[in-house]
Order: sequence, then C-alpha cells, then structure tokens
Amino acid sequence: MKNYGVIMAGGGGTRFWPLSRQELPKQFLNLTGDDLMINEAIERLLPSIAAADIFVVTNVNQVPLVQEATAGVITPAHILAEPAARNTAACIGYAAIEICKKHGDGIMCIIAADHHIKNVDGFNQTLQRAIALATQTDRLITIGIRPSFPAVGYGYIKYNPENEDIRHHEVTEFVEKPDITTARRYLQEGGYLWNSGMFIWRASTILRYFEELLPDVRRKLMEIEAALLTDREAEVIAAIYPTIPKISIDYGIMERAAGVTVVESDFDWSDVGSWDALETFYPQDQHGNISNREQLMIDTQNCVLYAKSKLIATLGVEDLIIVEAEDAIMVCHKDKAQSVREISEELLKQGRMEYL
Repeated sequence: MKNYGVIMAGGGGTRFWPLSRQELPKQFLNLTGDDLMINEAIERLLPSIAAADIFVVTNVNQVPLVQEATAGVITPAHILAEPAARNTAACIGYAAIEICKKHGDGIMCIIAADHHIKNVDGFNQTLQRAIALATQTDRLITIGIRPSFPAVGYGYIKYNPENEDIRHHEVTEFVEKPDITTARRYLQEGGYLWNSGMFIWRASTILRYFEELLPDVRRKLMEIEAALLTDREAEVIAAIYPTIPKISIDYGIMERAAGVTVVESDFDWSDVGSWDALETFYPQDQHGNISNREQLMIDTQNCVLYAKSKLIATLGVEDLIIVEAEDAIMVCHKDKAQSVREISEELLKQGRMEYL
C-alpha cells in the first residue's frame, strides 16, 4: 500500500500580521532563515514519502504561490485548490477522495504547512511507526508530543497509560487549550501529550468515518467524487465545495470516533501559532530577548523583535513583541501574542484593505 503526504496549506496566518497577509500568508514566509515554511514541510516528509506522492491542499487564491514555491518538486496536479475555506474536515476529505479515485487507496500522512520541527530524523521515525500501525490496524492515528513545559497555547491528548512499554496508546480524551494551572497539573499527573494536529490513516478509513460521523459532509464529497476524472470536475468542485459544512476534523471526527490511537514522540515541535514562538528558531540573549537580526536593546528584557530591514532600538522595556514590515509596525505585549489576529479583524472592519 502506497504512502501519501497531504500538506494543509490554506490558512491565513492572521496571528503573524504584519508579515503574514492575505496575498502572502505565514506558510509562504521564511521565518526560520532557512526556507519557506511550506518547503520545510515538504522536506520533512521526503525521507518517508516520495515527492511524487505528496499533495498540497490550499485556497484557490494561493495556488500560484504554491506552484511557485514548489516548482520542480510537487506535481502541479497534486495541488488541490479549495474554492472556499471550509475548515480541516473538508480539506482532508477532499484529499481522501482525490487519492482514492485517482490513485487508489493508501496511507494518508497529514501535516500542516506552517509547523516547525528541527529533528527531522525523529519526526520520520515517529511517522514510520504511525504508518506501520495504520497499515496493520486500520485505525485513526494522531501524533502526540511529550510536553516539555506547561504550554497554554496547545491542545492536549489524554491517553490510557496501561501499556507504558509501547509508544502508542488509546486516546481517552481530547482537551482544549488549558489555563496555566491546569497545564501544570497535566504535566504533574502524566498521561497527557500535546496535540500536534498530525494524522495518519488509510484514505478509505477516514471516508468511512465521514460516512458514520459527518454524513452531511460525506454527501457533498460524494458529489465531487462522482465528477472527478470527468470534464465537469472543476465546475462541480467550484459549485459544491463552498456548500460543505464548515467543521474541523478534530470536532467532527477525532473527538467522536472510537478507538483513536496516539503515537507518542519527543521530537521538538512547534505549531508556530504566534510571534512568541520565534524562540523555537532563534536563541535568547542573556536577558531573555529574541531577535532575527542584530538590534539595539538597552535595558530590555524578555522581548521578541523581528525586522525586515530596519533597526529596532528599545530602551527600558520588557515583555513586548515588536515586528517591522515594509508598510507597518506592530507592537504588543507578549501576553497578547495569541490575539494579534484582532488587528487584522479591526483593519477589515475599517476597510483598510491595503494592510491585509
């Protein structure tokens, strides 16, 4: 059975404003200094999956960006265009019917385009364990990361710890992002992993779960599936896809399905969900500051600075995030890192589209 990579790359990255914009969202930025995030995601899969078997699902408006970024690596026909954003259930279901109808059943390895992992070897060791399990058991499988600190920006997976000698466990509960007190309790109690949002299963298996748990979504997917490989394919996708109910794969299937398995790993991982995640890429100085380039920081503690071209000078400040783009500067307290999307929302309300 063939292994397929599916990279979800349709997000807007609004928590990374002012760098991330509608025309150039986060997954098409080079935040690490190495490569675009989408290309790093592709490279991460290549030890386990051939480039010819990798698919990218993205918004129709972002297709040219994907084509340019992945030219010579990803087959253009494997760039699947979503006519409208309908959340992850639709995205994954679309990839599943595309694979089953055009290429035959296989193991889907689903990752996000905007996560960051330094230990690629560790990631692939975990991925290959999950692939083997999906091949042998026909189960829904996700990857859980052993927590290294009480994170409040991640969801958690509670698992049954009966068989601690193995590295995969039955999931007992998916837990939303906790407050700091609860996160500390999770680490103290054990039996919890960070929810990485990575999934491994047979394409036919997830479609069976759509039939059982999300029949309204499955019916829409069947309409699209019937048109694949016909001259009406593009027309039907454009008409039907925007009508698919908007729901995440987590809420729609993972939290409701019986017998979900989590494969445990301890490779480094970040969902790069906000500007304070830059500590994943860049070292802290002796005062806890992080910067992507040399800046002038006097009496400055625990700040995050990111500049495209200009010098940022700080004096007597702490716990700030300061980002300089070509046409905008963003300053916020680190406690508000998860709320930066509110700036994009306010700009939209004011009709200041030139900044979006």
